Order: sequence, then structure tokens, then C-alpha cells
Amino acid sequence: MQQRKLGSTGLVVGAIGLGCMGMSFAYNQSRRDDRESVAVINKAIDEGITLIDTADVYGPFTNEALVGRAIRDRRDEIVLASKCGLVVRDGEIVPSGHPDYIRQAVSGSLYRLGVDVIDLYQLHRVDPAIPLAETWGAMAELVQSGLVRAIGMSEADVAQLDTAHAIHPVATVQTELSLWSRDVLAEVLPWCRANGAGFIAYSPLGRGFLAGALAEAEDLEDTDWRRGNPRFQPEAVRENQRLVRIVRSVAERKGVTPAQVALAWVLAVGDDVVPIPGTTRLSHLADNIAAQDVRLTEEDLAELTVIADQVVGSRY
Repeated sequence: MQQRKLGSTGLVVGAIGLGCMGMSFAYNQSRRDDRESVAVINKAIDEGITLIDTADVYGPFTNEALVGRAIRDRRDEIVLASKCGLVVRDGEIVPSGHPDYIRQAVSGSLYRLGVDVIDLYQLHRVDPAIPLAETWGAMAELVQSGLVRAIGMSEADVAQLDTAHAIHPVATVQTELSLWSRDVLAEVLPWCRANGAGFIAYSPLGRGFLAGALAEAEDLEDTDWRRGNPRFQPEAVRENQRLVRIVRSVAERKGVTPAQVALAWVLAVGDDVVPIPGTTRLSHLADNIAAQDVRLTEEDLAELTVIADQVVGSRY
């Protein structure tokens, strides 16, 4: 596995990480298999994937426990990332940034993960009801107390990043980045590069869509989170199939899979970008890892560039 630096944190990780959310949360609930998920995590580590990403809200709580079981005897082989800042309240997922919650959340995460320290602890979302300085100050205290090694932010804008960074370095920024979600290229990624922050790209396969895994919205289970996402509404799914056809055309020309092309594009954005595709299957894991060897030509990139302008449906 090729290696990449997470900004100026001093952390070096495999060029491709592993997002564990789908093992316990949001997608395909009837097809979950904890034993296979544990096998996927261990196989990923065997193959050189070192950034393992989870969060307390995934489940909630069950995903951290699952990851904890998988890494029990392999703690020193990975860079462990988790998140706080989203909670389930009255059946809805909402931001929570009160300092008291932050302190309680890290204790729970450490317990479920079965570790003494979390390498990267991320604020999942900024809570508009709490001054960011108070939330980030509590996150900084966790570093000072030795409970976490570095702190990052997820889905933050440049103004929020500036506010936090003035209090304590923002080690990483995690935001969606894929062929059909490129918003961060305008301001957030340049901010990261100017301020020494690593960039972690979640949903690099467009929540599975760019891999050609979904023909109709009706193929999704009723409880699948994507059912409520604008890009996965029936008409949007039908219209967005033309994007998949573009990816598939490039893939066929190169003799690889659509997923590998989509992931190779994210890797090509820069050596400071670490995508964390999620999977629950060993076969998909192998496919993702092989993407690091796919080289996109100028012709490929030009063909893929048009996708961003043709997407039907907003990110959320």
C-alpha cells in the first residue's frame, strides 16, 4: 500500500483508508454481518490500510464496539479515527457541541473501542447553538489530557476552520469528495493545504452509486438512509445513470472497474487526500485497494470532469 501524510500531524497512513459506517449504520441493514465486517477490517490491515474511521453516532455506538473487537490485537498497526458531535434525539440526528457532552463522548468512545487513546478525534458537525470556541476548546482539552493525539473537523466551512484553528490546530478536515461532489475543491481543500491540515475524503464512490451498484431507487431497502437523499430519488437515479455510463466507459477502456476509476480520481486530486471508501465485503475491499494502481490520463480526466456539471440532486 502506498503511503500518504495526514497534513502536518506526523501521522502517515495508507493511501486508502477504510470507512466503517456502513457496517453498522445507514445502508443495507438486512445484509449486515458483523463477522464479515470484522474480517474486512482485519484484511484491510493485512493489505496495508491503516486509517480506520468510525464515529459514536454510527449505530449509534455499535460501530465503535465492532471496530474495537476487530482491532483488539492490532492497535499498534493502525491510525484510529473516531468522531463526536452528532447525537440521536427524538429519532433525529442533530449536532451537539456542548463541552460537557464532548468530555462524556470521548470517554464512551475510548471504552467501546477498547483503547487508551484515539489517534484522531473529529468534530462530526459544528453545533450552531454552541459557540464554536467553546466546543473546540473542549476538543483541545482532550489533546492536552492525552486522551486523543490530534483533533479534526468534518463538514466545516472556511470561517469555522479559521475560528477553530486559531484556538488549536485543526489536524484534518473530513468532507465528502467524489466525481459528483467537488464543492471542497474551491475553498476547503486550499485551506487545508495552506494550514497544514490533512484531508480525508468520505463517500469517494458517491455512496456506491458511481460504482454502478444501483440501477433503480427501488433497489434500496426501505430503511436505507439513501432513500431520503435527493440524489437517490427515483427520477434522480434514472437521470444520474448517464454519469455512471461515463465512468464505465473510462473503466472499460482501461480494463478496470467503475469503482476503481471513481476512487482513482479522488486519489489523483493530490497526495494530501486520503479517501476512506466503506465496504462490508472482502471482494469490494480488494477492488478498492487495486484502485491505487490505476493511472488516469489527461483524456480520462477530461472525460470525467463533465460529471460534476450533470448531477441531478443536491448532496443533502
